Amino acid sequence: MPRSVNSVASRARRKKVMKLAKGYFGRRKNVWTVAKNAVEKAMVYAYRDRRNKKRNFRSLWITRINAGARIHGMSYSQFMGKVKANNIELNRKVLADLAMNHPDAFKAVVDKVK
Repeated sequence: MPRSVNSVASRARRKKVMKLAKGYFGRRKNVWTVAKNAVEKAMVYAYRDRRNKKRNFRSLWITRINAGARIHGMSYSQFMGKVKANNIELNRKVLADLAMNHPDAFKAVVDKVK
């Protein structure tokens, strides 16, 4: 009995990986084993960094709110504590945008919580 090999599926699988490796440098774009490893590693980084992106943005927002609050003589923790105490329903993303792009509106929030 001859050996049955599903070369159609094998080729399709390789083609899919090679398509993902398009644009990579050197042998990573056209040698199967190197491309497969590069694509797997890239997928790991993509999965990890979709989660890290959320952390990075929160950190950025906190930095911007802190800078805006310090201009008005408060620390970040004091400001956020008073925001929560006064039941102001603005999240960090919105507060950071106000601090960065609309300083007058941010000042109004600061005056409200003082």
